[in-house]
Amino acid sequence: MVKNPPIKGSRQLLNAWAFYDWANSVYSLVITSAIFPIFYGALFRMAEIEKVVVFGGEIARGPLISYVTSAAFLFIALITPILSGIADYLGNKRLFMKFFCYVGAISCVGLYWFSLEQIYFSLGCYFFGLVGFWVSFAFNNSYLPDIAFPDQQDRISAKGFSLGYIGSVLLLLVNLAMVMYPSLFGIETDAAGVAEIKAMRYSFLTVGVWWALFAQYTFFKLPKGYKKEGERKHILLNGFKELKSVWHQLGDQVQLKRYLGAFFVYSMAVQTVMLIATFFGEEEIQWGSDGERTTGLIVSILVIQLVAILGATVTARASKMFGNIKTLIVVNALWVLICIYAYFVVTPIDFYIAAGFVGIVMGGIQALSRSTYSKFIPDTTDTTSFFSFFDVAEKIGIVLGTFMYGYVAQVTGNMRNAIIFLGLIFVVGALMLTRVRQTNKEV
Repeated sequence: MVKNPPIKGSRQLLNAWAFYDWANSVYSLVITSAIFPIFYGALFRMAEIEKVVVFGGEIARGPLISYVTSAAFLFIALITPILSGIADYLGNKRLFMKFFCYVGAISCVGLYWFSLEQIYFSLGCYFFGLVGFWVSFAFNNSYLPDIAFPDQQDRISAKGFSLGYIGSVLLLLVNLAMVMYPSLFGIETDAAGVAEIKAMRYSFLTVGVWWALFAQYTFFKLPKGYKKEGERKHILLNGFKELKSVWHQLGDQVQLKRYLGAFFVYSMAVQTVMLIATFFGEEEIQWGSDGERTTGLIVSILVIQLVAILGATVTARASKMFGNIKTLIVVNALWVLICIYAYFVVTPIDFYIAAGFVGIVMGGIQALSRSTYSKFIPDTTDTTSFFSFFDVAEKIGIVLGTFMYGYVAQVTGNMRNAIIFLGLIFVVGALMLTRVRQTNKEV
């Protein structure tokens, strides 16, 4: 426990908050975007099967992981507002943030033993890895208006994402070297006869250790949270009451409500792109061999991460010059153009170019969306419950976005048509943003 915690707006506190992005972003890169999707597909190819028996029925690998992902985000959307309400009443949201950080880190370690033979345990680790990452990140986001003043929030939010990109890229480079040259790391051929698969398993261990280890600095510096006075009975129901209270307050916060609506729409498309990019590249791009596919997909993810550092910084500066809302409208328009380009992507070079453009807008839209929301919420110490709305909107958007993407791809028989569908969602998001007006917090 910190005896003399840093004061709001201090460089020490801001840096400690931003450093959690360094700690947990390795999960979103290595597990969600890069290594795990390749590892998951390789297990099925090695077993020469496309379906596994789960809950008494045969399910293909693609729908299976999609269902687990959707279930995880539904669970996250349900428990986040409950836990945020409890945290506000107890005045200790740091405890919840730590708990779910460790749940996610341990689940990453558990992925080392992922196998088709132990499918329930394996999918459980994947499920709770998602839960741990997103719930702990939700609590971290809720700290932003507590630790930074409005004129600091854009910059420190962008710094957090930039630190996350740098840290995750460093670890992914190590993991990439492990996969490409396993013998240099003393990794011998595993029981299945593939050293690369064993290297991927070791990469899951590195994510869990990195995440839990580097999070300690953030936990040491962040305050416990603000204790909210009020009813102490039925504490679980208090979480719903907090959510209901925020909902009623939205009625008086017209601009906040409009912004949340626009965010829900365009974030649906952004998060879907992040989740399906690797699967799209694996299936739709004309790779020369399995080795080229593995290396190419990881390299493309690295391109996205490196360019995103620049994108987050440029977007933060643009928002200072032109305002957050106008900048977000332009970024959404750029996403539309990227979706149109992606429809025609065929070769690996095309895919790398697309990855570069995605990186530019991905880092900017995430960082700016977070800081813009923090400026729209009213002055209150009840920040966790307000940010639970933000996170619930994002999670429900992910469920709807991934489902609709899969549905369009299934009905039309072409993943490229689903990309155009995402482009239309960005158009709607940009139009909705035009209804949001500037505020006195320099939005």
